[in-house]
Amino acid sequence: MNSLFKEIGSEVDAELHRIFKARSDIPKKLLESMAYSTFAGGKRLRPMLVIASAESVGGDRKSAYPTAAAFELIHTYTLIHDDLPAMDDDELRRGMPTNHKKFGEATAILAGDGLLTLAFEVISEPQPNGHHIKPETQIKLLNRIAKAVGAEGTVGGQEVDMECEDSSGDIKKLEYIHTRKTGAMITAAVEAGGIIGGAGDEELSLLNIYGQSVGHAFQIVDDILDVTGNTEKLGKPAGSDEDRKKMTYPSLLGLEKSKKLADEMVDRAVETALKLKGDSKILVTIAKFIGERKH
Repeated sequence: MNSLFKEIGSEVDAELHRIFKARSDIPKKLLESMAYSTFAGGKRLRPMLVIASAESVGGDRKSAYPTAAAFELIHTYTLIHDDLPAMDDDELRRGMPTNHKKFGEATAILAGDGLLTLAFEVISEPQPNGHHIKPETQIKLLNRIAKAVGAEGTVGGQEVDMECEDSSGDIKKLEYIHTRKTGAMITAAVEAGGIIGGAGDEELSLLNIYGQSVGHAFQIVDDILDVTGNTEKLGKPAGSDEDRKKMTYPSLLGLEKSKKLADEMVDRAVETALKLKGDSKILVTIAKFIGERKH
């Protein structure tokens, strides 16, 4: 799996460098702030899902690069804003000072805004290297992604997550938060790859199930690692969920039941991926990795 992450990660990074290089008019400090968090490491999971799902329905990997990179831009924006003093107030991200600690709170906010809007610019502009996608496909992508990361998705999930700090446990509310805050963007990444690859309705339905399953598993494992991991491995403060009295799967179900539920979600994702007509090996590998990850 490490070699797979390295291979696709380097391809995504090359695309991200191309994107940043073409934006020389961005004010220097703002550009540095945007690039700082974008290239601070990370697994490039969401871009990888875009590329893998495109290939799983017979699509071309290179046509998926810009949208894959756009997902990393959006993901980075969410991390910068999540870490802000008004949100989770974190000092470390991926083992480095958070963006607002490095550049100041105002620039961090603007960097997040800049990354989010840059992502939609990248998706909607003519694609490089002759790997064009149809305008109607671009519109479909823009609509799907905007819904996933907006008030009905990631933004709404973050709002409810903050509202529920110090509140009594409720598994339905927890699932509401995580299907939006984390799961919506993961599912959208999977579906976006399918759209680029020309998936039909049946394949998009399978990709939706896969995306929801791996998104659910990812968040459960994330909650488990906050309890069982350490700051050095996680690259962010361990135990922060408990410190803020957040609802998590371990706090409501216990560690063993949480691990079992994560395993069930991974199995569901693998079974679904194997029903796709194209090469689904990477989707299967990613699902298994999510269930086994240590950071």
